[in-house]
Amino acid sequence: MPSSTTSRRTRTTPVPRSGRRADALPLVGLILLALNLRAAITGIPPVLPTLQSDLHLTGTQAGVLTTLPVLCLGVFAPVAPALARRTGTETVLAAALALILAGVLIRTLPTQAALFAGTLLAGAGIALGNVLMPAVVKRDFPDRIGTMTGLAMTLMAATGALAAGLAVPLTAAGGWRTALTVWAAPALAAATTWSLLAVRRTPPRPPATGPLTTVRTTTGTSVLRSPLAWAVSALLGIVSLGFYVLVAWTPQIMRDEGYPAAEAGAMTSVMLTIGIPLGLAVPVTAARVTDQRPLVAGVIALKAAGLTGILLAPQQAWVWTGVLGAAIGAAFPLAMTILSLRSPDPATAARLSAMAQTGGYLLAGCGPAAIGILHTLTGGWHAPILLLIACTVPELLVGLVAGRSGFVGAR
Repeated sequence: MPSSTTSRRTRTTPVPRSGRRADALPLVGLILLALNLRAAITGIPPVLPTLQSDLHLTGTQAGVLTTLPVLCLGVFAPVAPALARRTGTETVLAAALALILAGVLIRTLPTQAALFAGTLLAGAGIALGNVLMPAVVKRDFPDRIGTMTGLAMTLMAATGALAAGLAVPLTAAGGWRTALTVWAAPALAAATTWSLLAVRRTPPRPPATGPLTTVRTTTGTSVLRSPLAWAVSALLGIVSLGFYVLVAWTPQIMRDEGYPAAEAGAMTSVMLTIGIPLGLAVPVTAARVTDQRPLVAGVIALKAAGLTGILLAPQQAWVWTGVLGAAIGAAFPLAMTILSLRSPDPATAARLSAMAQTGGYLLAGCGPAAIGILHTLTGGWHAPILLLIACTVPELLVGLVAGRSGFVGAR
């Protein structure tokens, strides 16, 4: 893909694959990292009414609490690559997981300030982990990008769903502090593992390359000057926007269409559950082909069909939420895989990930509120759904650019 970047390019020889023992600890680290990148976020909304009652939160404060983690993902994403260059990826990830651990523990203290401070810390740690995960996959598993991205996406989705599903039962059994505290255990395990990796990973490893990364820039790729980087970033941003809007508003849309609250909630749960196996299958499929544009077009077509179905035939909502589940379940893993595949080396993967996630999550954080305002202004869901359908047009356009074979910075 053409780019305005003028960096000099050199050919590099592939680094041989590590042995099984050498791969074991990075694999464990990747698994534990993925397990900690959603639970601290998804475990809050189900117990929000209890938090409001116990800590006397206003409706505005409750709204800020649920939006804060998503905004953190965008605000703190830009600092991850610079920190990794200065102190090492392993050190930053160890610190990020320590932040998640501290945040999980602090927000169980019985004060509003602790709840918000802990959520802020956890959100900052998750932001750093989100950005550096593609770089870890690119560096440690260069010939298994699809498989390892799929594994990470699946674990993230499954853990997020598990945290949401267990929150209410754990609260009923031992209170909301118990429901939040249980996620300190995987954070502690992950922080310990990445601390061990930080100690062992000396001297610094040379950039890993493989069949998918035969070209790299020697002076660094300026992702801000690359049209391909902007396309990848825009794709991830629109995908994230659609995901968080649908998760936030699908229950209310279904209730307003006449479905009982329990059934509307079940539709949302099923919509999210459908995406778990796709988190593994889609990245593996995407990494096996050189051109991901057909996959991009197919996923966006599913999303448009699901939204159109809800708009025109809401009486078949179970069908359409299933279609949307497949679409949003495939879209984010596909966008993350494309991000890795378009990066010529781990350093570029980190910079591109930071760029994409900064804009993507800031956009996603504002999306639910914007859709809610539009619903209030128009008095119904037709205009918001039409807007979401319209968003699939630019999503397709940038997706067709991002899905084309090539590297950011390659000429």
